[in-house]
Amino acid sequence: MTDIEDFSTKTGRPWAGYIVTGLVTAFLLMDAVVKFIQPAGIEENVLPLGYTMEQMIPVGIILLICLVIYLIPQTSILGAILLTGYLGGAVATHFRVGSPLFSHTLFPVYIGVLVWLGIFLREPRLRSIIPFRR
Repeated sequence: MTDIEDFSTKTGRPWAGYIVTGLVTAFLLMDAVVKFIQPAGIEENVLPLGYTMEQMIPVGIILLICLVIYLIPQTSILGAILLTGYLGGAVATHFRVGSPLFSHTLFPVYIGVLVWLGIFLREPRLRSIIPFRR
């Protein structure tokens, strides 16, 4: 193993995973907080999706629970699975109302990829079962 390969597997890859996880966490935490504080004008974004403002609190609670489970190292894979389901609901919602494909409908897919990328980069056990080969 060369020095570069040794660095990427022992130091660089996990740190990259922590950075990706941190960015995803910051975004999802901000999304949950917005659901709780409901700033002025948020109704313009929520109501066309077919949800009421009262429904945003339970949705925010669900997101926070999934995020906490994702952030606990022993349950991070379960958290990623739960977040994938949560984000899938967002895709379905945007698809149902006819939102633009790449900017709105697929945005939760982009976040989901980052959720899994963060774990993939920092968790060697996950990398051992994913069939990527050199």
